[in-house]
Amino acid sequence: MRALRKKVLVVDDDPVVGRSIDRVLSEKGYAVSTAADGQEALNKLAEEHFDVVYTDIKMPGMDGIEVAERVKQRRPWIPVVIITGYGTAANKARAEAAGVPGFLRKPLSPELIEGSAREAPAVAAEKAGAAKRIARSVANIVLLFAAPFIGLVYALAFPFIGLGMLAWAGTRALAKRLENVAFVRKPAVFLKNVILFFAAPFIGLAYALAFPFIGLGMLVWWGARALVKRSAPE
Repeated sequence: MRALRKKVLVVDDDPVVGRSIDRVLSEKGYAVSTAADGQEALNKLAEEHFDVVYTDIKMPGMDGIEVAERVKQRRPWIPVVIITGYGTAANKARAEAAGVPGFLRKPLSPELIEGSAREAPAVAAEKAGAAKRIARSVANIVLLFAAPFIGLVYALAFPFIGLGMLAWAGTRALAKRLENVAFVRKPAVFLKNVILFFAAPFIGLAYALAFPFIGLGMLVWWGARALVKRSAPE
């Protein structure tokens, strides 16, 4: 079965750059599409999948770093390569914040283009794998600390919940039997109310004991989810 061709999107207002990248990568088996500006690029990304996005940093309207930011917001797993002749510290900081580790500097050689197309997905996959490992480690640590609280909830609450359920089931069964006999119908209802009266404190105690730990467990869980989301790959 023939492997699917990797798809590359080149965003540049200079068609010469797009043709240069197209010529180099097409010979290596890539399918290359071009966009003249950031908005056209975002429209194409909404319609089809791309494995790598190249964008020039200096373009009218939306610049290359804003394109990278928008791409990462919509498709955080797609690696973005920024092409520039102006690698300022401010641009580098913005690019890193957007999830782009570096720039591809002009002039572009065929070896540089081919190497970046091969390496960018590998770097993105490595980064995603590292983030997943961190997320798993965080989740395991949270579960390690939460497990004693969860166990304590079960140990404290379940006997009372079980006793309450047993009393409730016994009351319903006895009431059903007695309700079939007309002359004991009222005593049956009375007996049911009495049993519920005595069972209610146990049920209430179960809730009182369990709820603080359940709340703590939920708080730990929400905190873990928020931390995992922050650790997720950009």
